Amino acid sequence: QVQLVESGGGLVQAGGPLGLSCAASGSIFIINSMDWYRQAPGKQRELVAEINRGGSTNYADSVKGRFTISRDNAKNTVYLQMNSLKHEDTAVYYCSVVSIMGYRYWGQGTQVTISS
Repeated sequence: QVQLVESGGGLVQAGGPLGLSCAASGSIFIINSMDWYRQAPGKQRELVAEINRGGSTNYADSVKGRFTISRDNAKNTVYLQMNSLKHEDTAVYYCSVVSIMGYRYWGQGTQVTISS
C-alpha cells in the first residue's frame, strides 16, 4: 500500500504561480510513475503531467510550457510547479502513483482556484 498526502493548493490570481507537492509513504519502493491529474466541475478527471522513475516527463497539451513536474526520489515526493495560471486551470488536483505491479494509488486531492 502507498499513502499520498498533497499540499500547496489554494486561491491565486490569473497569471500567477502556484506549487503543489505530494509526499508518498508506505510501500514506496514499489513506485514507478508519479502523476498529477485534475478534475474540474462537470468534467472528467484528466492527466496533467507524469514523470517516471528515470525522470522522463509527459504533459497535457493545455499545460505544456506553463507547468513543470519533478520528483525527488530520496524524499519520495513529486512536485508540480504551475506558472501563468489561467481560469481554466481551476480544478481539484490529485496526486497519483503507479506501482511497478501496475496498481494506481490516489491522494485525497487539493483544490486550486484561479481568480480573474
